[in-house]
Amino acid sequence: MTTPTRDSIISRVVRILSCFDRKTTALSLSSLARRSGLPLTTTHRLTEELVRHGLLERAGNGDLRPGLRMWELASRASPALTLREVCRPFMEDLQATVRQHVTLAVVDHGTALYVERLSSPASTLDAANIAERMPLHASSSGLVLLAFSNPAVQRQALEAPLEKVTPETVTDPEALRRQLADIRQKGYSAPPGIGRTEWIGVAVPVFGPGEASQRPQIAAALNCILPRAEAELVPRVVPALTTAAHGMTRALGGAPGA
Repeated sequence: MTTPTRDSIISRVVRILSCFDRKTTALSLSSLARRSGLPLTTTHRLTEELVRHGLLERAGNGDLRPGLRMWELASRASPALTLREVCRPFMEDLQATVRQHVTLAVVDHGTALYVERLSSPASTLDAANIAERMPLHASSSGLVLLAFSNPAVQRQALEAPLEKVTPETVTDPEALRRQLADIRQKGYSAPPGIGRTEWIGVAVPVFGPGEASQRPQIAAALNCILPRAEAELVPRVVPALTTAAHGMTRALGGAPGA
């Protein structure tokens, strides 16, 4: 009989910290053990250490929640922080023009990770929040990131299992390759309903500096979220997005239209 491989301590800590999300900001010790799949005694021992180092803290009722020390460590040298600082002024100008949710996403571990979002009070759409992830093939930002990534990243994404998030999510690799080629040709992505049935994400690439003698590398995807019923706004939103993305690219040291 094969003995199951034991997780390392770091893996177990990651399992505990990954239990928290926007809807679950605090958990009891027993709930944390259940969610992480770890024994209660192990969860208790590790959470005591995490509390001691400030990575977790106790709420007034004794529940556990992420501590400020996590935010401090993550913010010290994160590339996402620099990206947000550079891009946010352009996002503010863009939102003043389009008056919709505006987001910024990067590729991280095979997903589109949203690192910034400016919300529109007028919009009822609630998704693409900061630190939320979406599959690359099931979001307009993800498709743009994938379309302008190097072939190795594209190949890895298209060879992985492709989840059908909504009935309109494209999961056929060949169809996705054609879609990515179309995005590169047009310079933007605006597929309706592939990640959330009720919206259209309109995304364009933001480029950073590349290596010498190589084309600039994609740094992020800039996205505007429209209600699906307002699809006629897409042609008006694309120029505003492109202008903002070109400004971000220049500020990052890349070349617009790479």
